[in-house]
Amino acid sequence: MSNRVAVSDLARAAYCPRQLYYARRDENREPPPDVQEIRALAFEYPTLLAAADDELTTRPIATTPTAYRQTLRRLRERDAWDALSNPVGRDVRLTGKDCRGIAHKLVGDPPVPSFVSPGTPPDRGVWEPQRVRAVALAKALAWEREESVSSAFVEYPAVGVVRRVRLTTRNKAAYRRALRVARELDFVPPRLRDSAKCDECAYRQECGVKTRSLKSLVGF
Repeated sequence: MSNRVAVSDLARAAYCPRQLYYARRDENREPPPDVQEIRALAFEYPTLLAAADDELTTRPIATTPTAYRQTLRRLRERDAWDALSNPVGRDVRLTGKDCRGIAHKLVGDPPVPSFVSPGTPPDRGVWEPQRVRAVALAKALAWEREESVSSAFVEYPAVGVVRRVRLTTRNKAAYRRALRVARELDFVPPRLRDSAKCDECAYRQECGVKTRSLKSLVGF
């Protein structure tokens, strides 16, 4: 039996091991339609940049049309714009030594993986579960191609933001911690205490945790 862990499980392990425990018992783990609609934006950056306000208001963006276009203009000034707008692969299934999962894009030459999040980013960098997922995809791609992959992207198309995740010592350590949790999880972990993560969790009623008013920050 393969001991490879799904990259989505690694993200959950980094976010909340108890959530991962419940998710593994769930028969339907497909993302909801609204997540797919947001992820589709990541394949339309040039079109969205040129879109009028009326068009943008019909799309699942999380800012005003004016702010959205401004953010995309800043993204266009980066070297990665062409690669992100014209990926060399889409929804590519990757299988590495320890993990497996889908890269929503392969971008650049040599290619690096990109994960498209339906959520919004922190002020700087990316949330830890998404860093773990990005590292996992980069390591899986490196394993398949037998060559080094030093970074990955996390895209937040609802706000037009793209962040690069480098395989630093810190990020690889976070990945290894999540991998260990995901592999060893064979019991119900303790609840998180007084955590904003719980408010939007799909398993909060089953878990029985008391929630707060802040929204969950991680999109799977």
